[in-house]
Amino acid sequence: MSAPTANSPASGVFSPTRARIQERTLRTDRWWLSPLRIDLGFAAFLIYATARGLQKEYFFVPQYHYLTPFYSPCMAKACGEASEFWPQILPNWWFVPYAALTLPFLLLFRLTCYYYRGAYYRTVWQSPTACAVAEPRVHYSGETKLPLIIQNTHRYFFYVAGIISVINSYDAIVAFHSGNGPGGFGFGLGNLILLGNVIMLWIYTLSCHSCRHVTGGRLKHFSKHPVRYWIWTQVSRLNTRHKLYAWITLGTLMFTDAYVALVASGTISDLRFVG
Repeated sequence: MSAPTANSPASGVFSPTRARIQERTLRTDRWWLSPLRIDLGFAAFLIYATARGLQKEYFFVPQYHYLTPFYSPCMAKACGEASEFWPQILPNWWFVPYAALTLPFLLLFRLTCYYYRGAYYRTVWQSPTACAVAEPRVHYSGETKLPLIIQNTHRYFFYVAGIISVINSYDAIVAFHSGNGPGGFGFGLGNLILLGNVIMLWIYTLSCHSCRHVTGGRLKHFSKHPVRYWIWTQVSRLNTRHKLYAWITLGTLMFTDAYVALVASGTISDLRFVG
């Protein structure tokens, strides 16, 4: 990291009270390995999700009503049977995903998530990359100016994410009504995958720090609100593993989408248990 010029103000690692060390860090361990793994994980999901979102093929299995979460709710004019419940109002432009009305909210919910913020601040923004490793910039204003001030809207995206989780739950339930004849019942491996993904999405959403605040925030006396206190304690237990659930759901989303795509394309057949 280069030293500041004569006209640049002294701050951070260049403060007069800090030791004058030319090396970026004196650490001898592989401190860069953790941020590298996180960057690779983020990159893998972003590349896969972008490619699948723009592919606009193999997202729905009409026979079993399997709809990938990447296309739910499907509101484009080309959604066909995948959009029986939702109005088809989006144009079929190649750069507009079929679920374009909800995907931005889900993306912002993840981007403003407390865990993800800490993760990409260290890896992408490098603020700092690791303990005892200097930042590549002199100034850091925190979340008080654009664009990072947008992080303070996380609680509002949490509400939208809850609604979208309800929609994903609806998709998983409807997929069980795929037996012979109208109103029939059936399920296969795809149903279990869709259901497992929805459960993990709910766990991730409910373990959110904003959910913890919604359930127990602004209470002066927990003893006067026993129900909210109980809910708050349960959410707090989930919250301790919010980081784990954040990564698991990235995996379940890709796995669920890949399975639906393989069945929809005819590459594999769904393993049916009933119906």
